[in-house]
Amino acid sequence: MSEIVLAVTGMTCGGCVNSVQKVLAALPGVHSVEVTLTPAQARVAYDPTRIDRAALEQAVVNAGFGVAA
Repeated sequence: MSEIVLAVTGMTCGGCVNSVQKVLAALPGVHSVEVTLTPAQARVAYDPTRIDRAALEQAVVNAGFGVAA
């Protein structure tokens, strides 16, 4: 089990937080997700043998948000 914190850009409200939470939680290999508006981040616990950082970031981008480096 690994954990990563992604700095999510473009979130402006609770609906945005819920959208990011939902899209990340639906990914295979993701065990838990905690998304906060302030600071704008997503803390994800995941199985690195099933999913990687790039796939997590791409899911956030596909949902209409960004991920800061």
